[in-house]
Amino acid sequence: MRRDRHDTGTMPMRAAAIAPRPCPPTRRPPPDSVRRTPFPSPEPPAVPTTAAQLLVRCLEQEGVEYVFGIPGEENIHFVDALRDSPIRYVLVRHEQAASFMAEIYGRLTQRAAVCSATLGPGAINLQLGVADATTNSTPLIAISAQVGRDRSYKESHQSVDLVPMFAPITKWSALVPTPESLPEIVRKAFKTAQTERPGAVYLAIPEDIEGAEVPDALAPLPIDRVRPNEPTDAQVGRALEVLREARNPILLAGHGAAREGAQAELLRFAERTGIPVASTFHGKGVFPDDHPLALGAVGFMRHDYVNFGFDEADAILAVGYELQEFDPVKINPDGDARIIHVHRFPAEVDEHYPVAVGLHGSIARSLTLLADALDGEPVGRPADADCHASRLLAEELTRGRADDRVPLAPQRIVADTRTALGRDDIVLADTGAVKMWMARLYPTYAPNTCLLSNGLSTMGFALPGALGAKLAHPDRKVLAATGDGAFLMHAQELETAVRERIPLCVLVWEDGGYGLIEWKMQMELGRSSSVTFGNPDVVRFTESFGGRGIRIGAADELLPALREGLASDGVTVIACPVDYRENLRLTDRLGELTDAL
Repeated sequence: MRRDRHDTGTMPMRAAAIAPRPCPPTRRPPPDSVRRTPFPSPEPPAVPTTAAQLLVRCLEQEGVEYVFGIPGEENIHFVDALRDSPIRYVLVRHEQAASFMAEIYGRLTQRAAVCSATLGPGAINLQLGVADATTNSTPLIAISAQVGRDRSYKESHQSVDLVPMFAPITKWSALVPTPESLPEIVRKAFKTAQTERPGAVYLAIPEDIEGAEVPDALAPLPIDRVRPNEPTDAQVGRALEVLREARNPILLAGHGAAREGAQAELLRFAERTGIPVASTFHGKGVFPDDHPLALGAVGFMRHDYVNFGFDEADAILAVGYELQEFDPVKINPDGDARIIHVHRFPAEVDEHYPVAVGLHGSIARSLTLLADALDGEPVGRPADADCHASRLLAEELTRGRADDRVPLAPQRIVADTRTALGRDDIVLADTGAVKMWMARLYPTYAPNTCLLSNGLSTMGFALPGALGAKLAHPDRKVLAATGDGAFLMHAQELETAVRERIPLCVLVWEDGGYGLIEWKMQMELGRSSSVTFGNPDVVRFTESFGGRGIRIGAADELLPALREGLASDGVTVIACPVDYRENLRLTDRLGELTDAL
């Protein structure tokens, strides 16, 4: 629910604090003989348009619905201009959280959302979510104040050269040089952020520009849409040759396929050719995990079930895959599989990703052209009616669903989470051991319904990101699944959810430590250190913000708690103890697998 933007929230003052004013003397009207015809009231003076108001008009033109941020002294004109705009300003408790909210909103809508901060420390706090957006190929616009031009050339209070600081983590980083340049700069920022490969853009606005007057004739620029090209006939022909010569082809679907919405074309291609399909962690759901040709997600830190499909592959059709999602050495260790790279842009160079053919253009159109050219011709040897990898994952989940231990087995938590959420509902799995369990075991049926950070693998994004997800899709259930370490990084945003009346459900996997780091230490070193910590009482902590906390004491309590929290229009945090002894048991079991799989 949108709060009244004109409600200042001013508290009434005590009567004793205000001295009574004397009544003005009574004025008698002049006699009729001396009354004069009044002059017409003069027109009120025209209020000049400021650069901040022009900026807001440009954001409106771009379709911006939300700005997430914290105001500062140097951008008060911008925040004030938003009061008279349909754009909703969402006040957060930390600028880093604002950047995560904007990132997830942009990832789900494919429209760049905006995060905002003041200069200096406020702007620097935006950087983690900005970097996360760029490495996760997500459009985002970060706007901050900057010192005025009258002191930018010398040492002064809170003056930091922000543009070069943001340059390595954005597609474009720029200082607004004049008020009149805003329409062009804002249009360029959104076009740059939203064009493949999408990413973040940073704009710094000097404080003297923000409040400056601009000519009324200045207006936002019209939006020009960038259309993807088609692959050439020659590219399609070479790809067909590779596929027809392959004995064991496999398809890898990445985040780019999800961004383009190519799931229908991907499904049609797989069914017409019989090629089994794996996905990256980021691509989860672009091919439904309950389809007979689904292999599951690849990217786990050990040789998982799905990896055996790549061990035998002599051709990999990589659809929308980006190398930053995970290292290709995990699927092509010898570099001998022939790669068909299907994406809107050329692939990065890597010795384990030798591209035999690149189809550069619309992913959906490329798949359609390939499927039509093959005309139902099966490719490679016939795939099993039920892929071994997906069957083994399903069996693991089924065993977990029946596990009643306390603390709860990770498999049980994943199983109950899947049961509580619909096929199109959204879960954000934060970085940590929870991410590993959710990425490999959580069945996903639609793109962008299981969200992870796998470009930068940032901790702490899930809780604030869930607010962005709920604003993007208010009709869907949204769950933030997070470890206790990541939870406390942005737990203050519970207050934002309560105040802004954004429904929020958080499931905290509690183990009192950094579970993934301990897991890695135990695997590599045989021991662990400096990974444990204490936690507050999550139930009372949540209640102190005005939400509801639930502590799980028995395995059969989790599913009802999830259903209750997801159905609530308030804030619910569920504290669930997890038995991470299963971590080493899993990797030991996977290490014993052989090609007999």
